[in-house]
Amino acid sequence: VDDYSGSSRLLAATTLRNILGTRNLGDILSERESIAKEMQELMLEATEAWGVTVERVEVKDVRVPEQLMRAMAAEAEAARNARAKVIAAEGEHKASRALRQAAEVIMENPAALQLRYLQTLNSISAENNSTIIFPVPVDILSSMMGQMQMQPMLPVPPET
Repeated sequence: VDDYSGSSRLLAATTLRNILGTRNLGDILSERESIAKEMQELMLEATEAWGVTVERVEVKDVRVPEQLMRAMAAEAEAARNARAKVIAAEGEHKASRALRQAAEVIMENPAALQLRYLQTLNSISAENNSTIIFPVPVDILSSMMGQMQMQPMLPVPPET
């Protein structure tokens, strides 16, 4: 090596690019000291054969090209979206387990369903001053209609 100073600078730039290429933007900004230490170790290995000793490496300022910043921001946003989907899926999973447990309780005691239904109607009526439609199960209506058809109709007396 003829130009130790220039070769060391080129080696430092190459080493810096190689190290920064393996990290995300947050790590680059928060771990400058560890990056500098890693660079010093790599440069010391390479320059030792030249008779050059690297005493200190400092990473003072990191300038990231605009295009790379956009790419890193897109990557970070994708990671946030992925985490949000995982959290939502975990919530759905917990909700489905809770619903399953509730269904098991209701299966053991059918009156629990009716009580829950009445509790829901009560909370709806407390929240909103609105008309509540109270659905009656079709099987109850059909049995009532069947009973009405079975009863003989009383004749209406003629008017005089």
